[in-house]
Amino acid sequence: MNAPLPTTQAAPAVAAVRLSAIANPEHLRAVPLALLPALAAQIRTMIIETVTVVSGHLGPNLGVVELTIALHRVFESPRDTLLFDTGHQAYVHKILTGRQRAFAETLRQPGGLSGYPLREESVHDVIENSHASTALGYADGIAKARAIIGDGDRAVVAVVGDGALTGGMAYEALNNIGAAKDRPVIVVLNDNGHSYSPTVGAVAAHLGELPGRADAPNLFEHLGFAYLGPVDGHDVAALEPVLHQARGLGCPVVVHVRTVKGKGYAPACAHPEKLHTAGPAAKPGARPTPTWTAVFAAELAEIGARRSDVVAVTAAMPGPTGLATFAARFPERCFDVGIAEQHAVTSAAGLAAAGMHPVVAIYATFLNRAYDLLLMDVALHRLPVTFVLDRAGITGPDGPSHHGMWDLSLLGTVPGLRVAAPRDAERLRELLSEAVDYHDGPTALRFPKASIGHAVPAIERIAALDILLRAPAAEVLLVAVGPTATECVAAWQLLADRGIAATVTDPRWVLPIADELIALATAHRVVVTVEDNIGAGGVGAALAHALTAAGAMVPVHPVALPRRFLAHGHRRDILVESGLCATGIVDTVVRARQLPTPIERGTQ
Repeated sequence: MNAPLPTTQAAPAVAAVRLSAIANPEHLRAVPLALLPALAAQIRTMIIETVTVVSGHLGPNLGVVELTIALHRVFESPRDTLLFDTGHQAYVHKILTGRQRAFAETLRQPGGLSGYPLREESVHDVIENSHASTALGYADGIAKARAIIGDGDRAVVAVVGDGALTGGMAYEALNNIGAAKDRPVIVVLNDNGHSYSPTVGAVAAHLGELPGRADAPNLFEHLGFAYLGPVDGHDVAALEPVLHQARGLGCPVVVHVRTVKGKGYAPACAHPEKLHTAGPAAKPGARPTPTWTAVFAAELAEIGARRSDVVAVTAAMPGPTGLATFAARFPERCFDVGIAEQHAVTSAAGLAAAGMHPVVAIYATFLNRAYDLLLMDVALHRLPVTFVLDRAGITGPDGPSHHGMWDLSLLGTVPGLRVAAPRDAERLRELLSEAVDYHDGPTALRFPKASIGHAVPAIERIAALDILLRAPAAEVLLVAVGPTATECVAAWQLLADRGIAATVTDPRWVLPIADELIALATAHRVVVTVEDNIGAGGVGAALAHALTAAGAMVPVHPVALPRRFLAHGHRRDILVESGLCATGIVDTVVRARQLPTPIERGTQ
């Protein structure tokens, strides 16, 4: 927090400005106002050229170019604290704080620049946030600490999108900040009418009314804030005096800034949701491969046509979670609640209590925020709500905040909740239908961010359990969780080549542990579970506990993700590094076979 300003170099020439000459915010403050439009154009070019090659968040960052320039000219980061909510609008901030080359060459690449603020990258990055509605809470805490320490002259600025104001945490923080007149926090409201999708709810309507009701107190003033704006967020000359005024007020203040998502790039302005993120264009002649999300989207729409009681709920992401198709066919049965995962879950509980069957489609990492509501508002009441968790497991370039590697550990603690993990497209359709047909409590279905791959057939089904491969006199049982079935099948052949006989099974419903899986496990000497979740509290741990409770002394060896935050990188590489590949599974089996089982130890 108290890190010194970085060492400066000579400021750029007055007659012209080159982005490459801006090595730090002090250089930026030396640039004449008249040259800033040219600098903004260079920044936009860098963002477009980089993101369309390596992928990343395009629209949000194009919309905050001038705003970020103005912030770094008025405030002296890192002495003053700039917080971005969410962090996906921080590309310009990175470019202006000495990371231009890294941005252009390594953005979201393994070992390269993160797509979000990252504390280890720069003293200018204070928080590593990529989940919305949190920056105001951080700002409140930092301002409190500054007041205690006696550093109240150091500004605390939170840049918050209007979409983030649909999240409940934002209002908890506003309630506290607005009441503390001696702890000034500057809230820069970046109002572009979008989160991922167009902003929903009454607050969005209120923000749209503000220019025409200057004489009437607005929401923020009622909460204790001074209010400045709206101001054009693409006019640095207009922004700077308002930001200086906000700093001089010495009280909590909201600076309402109007921006255009995708500014300066016509395709992003025309399609703000589609180009919220962007990546390299598909190679000519390449055949698109179906994704898990696309298969889910089509199947849910078919179920909706058959079942008038099925409704869908999303937390501001109907497109990415696969609900857009359902929403287009059944708009009256699809509800976007904004960036409010907690409300999404409890609202779904209300829908279920009133006779509907809600399908809550959400990223696996965002379910973490709604765990308490799932536990106490849904499961406690044994309500039939289905949770569809997209982006389960390793997501790749979005990094540690987006890897969906905690859900199985959390969901396994919820009484009465059944969790399914499909291994291929047919199982996804099958298990989704089974989930919405289940009426005795909640269900969950998880799948990754990836192409769906080939079908993995079963040779036998025992109750809900699928047997994929079985060698005579098999001593090893491989338990495949969802898409890891493909690698388990490949491992089976590698083991056979070594003379090791194995069985491969897919439980389909992976939690709670089925009696049939316990019986199958006891018929083998060694059990190896394979899951793209952390090992602690996952399927392997649950199976080991179930076997112990049943009095079976069969060792379970999980192949799972390590219990640590994993950096961004290519999905396949991270899985291989974690042992979630055929050779990694074989290595685990070989090590496990060399160990005596509990029964063998007891006879020695």
